[in-house]
Amino acid sequence: MSETIKKSLLKDEINYQEGSVVSKQVVKKTNGNITLFAFDKDESLTEHSSPFEAVVYIVDGEMEITIGGNPYNVKAGELIIMPPNIPHALRAEQKAKMLLTMIK
Repeated sequence: MSETIKKSLLKDEINYQEGSVVSKQVVKKTNGNITLFAFDKDESLTEHSSPFEAVVYIVDGEMEITIGGNPYNVKAGELIIMPPNIPHALRAEQKAKMLLTMIK
């Protein structure tokens, strides 16, 4: 069991910052990480790949997530799985918050 038990609303755990992408690490373990992000409108993470599977859950707003060259529109309350070693990029269609779970 985790050393710390914390209950909160994800959307309240991070604030938007004008013209920026803000991140907050929620959990860091040897077998994976959970990170909360807040993107201002039109902010993005450029195309990259990771050797690990990742799950993106949109907490607030809407994002275009491109995986292997295919764009997916993902809205608040939806999630998408990004397979390992496949290039992906993320762009906020509007202000958006997402929870990224990386599984090693």
